[in-house]
Amino acid sequence: MSNYLYQSMKRQQPNMASALQNLKQNPMQFLMQKKFNVPQDIANDPNAIIQHLMKSGQVTQRQYDRAMQMAQHFKR
Repeated sequence: MSNYLYQSMKRQQPNMASALQNLKQNPMQFLMQKKFNVPQDIANDPNAIIQHLMKSGQVTQRQYDRAMQMAQHFKR
């Protein structure tokens, strides 16, 4: 009998890889599709985008920390 959690993670993995690829190819389009509001004047500055998302409450510190953990996992 297969583990539900394992099967769920296995199904999500291609989606995560695809999302990462989309983010790399066109960050602003990815953010807009996810309904994030980012001013055009900071569109080319990843650090400014993160700061804006956190200051505006669109992303919490916990969400940011989790995303950074996941990013480290993909670098391996």
